[in-house]
Amino acid sequence: MSIPGPHHHHPDDGDGGGRPPSVAVVTGASSGIGRAVAVALARAGHAVAIGYRTDLAAAHRTAELAGGRTLLLPLDLAEPAAAARAVHGAADRLGGIDILVNSAGINRRSPVLDETLDDWWRILAVDLTGPFACAQAAARRMVRQGRGGRIVNVTSVHEFTPIPGGAAYCAAKGALGGLTRVMALELAPYGITVNAVSPGETATRMNGVLDDNVLDDHRLDGRGLGTLARP
Repeated sequence: MSIPGPHHHHPDDGDGGGRPPSVAVVTGASSGIGRAVAVALARAGHAVAIGYRTDLAAAHRTAELAGGRTLLLPLDLAEPAAAARAVHGAADRLGGIDILVNSAGINRRSPVLDETLDDWWRILAVDLTGPFACAQAAARRMVRQGRGGRIVNVTSVHEFTPIPGGAAYCAAKGALGGLTRVMALELAPYGITVNAVSPGETATRMNGVLDDNVLDDHRLDGRGLGTLARP
């Protein structure tokens, strides 16, 4: 069942005496990879908070696809402190947090000579500082709960491979990869694993592909299988 708004509490659906069901928070879950992750986790039996920025209708669609117990969670990584509070709020309402998937991000191109500091800082806020704030909030809750946890940061192939015009994006994704490795070291003693997934170019809105587009229309020259990946 979907919990439609940020102020609705839903009682715990645990087994009445044992541990509550596993809870996952997924950012960027209104489309693309985030939606696919949220749906997969919900269908595997997790309660899922569906993080979205502004597209409430798309978040509802994710909840419909997911089934199970979901929470629609307004969350804007451009405001990292508020995003962290949203993660804490989701944990309060769903009975804890066991999984965080940082999937939200933005991708834009600008030559180094033309990049503005305002645009640079926005990319870093959404693709690096916001994910850090969410991961820190989740980790703090996981440590207090004492039952371990899983944090997954979705970086990009461009964590490793530069692209023209990608100064801010590549810098943010590279830094998120480095952050992932540090958090993995620090949180391992608490039974919390921290990993990064670095997708190649994928058929998502970020890459200009609508959900109903035919992937064969979007060929990549000389890279991998020559087509976009599916979320």
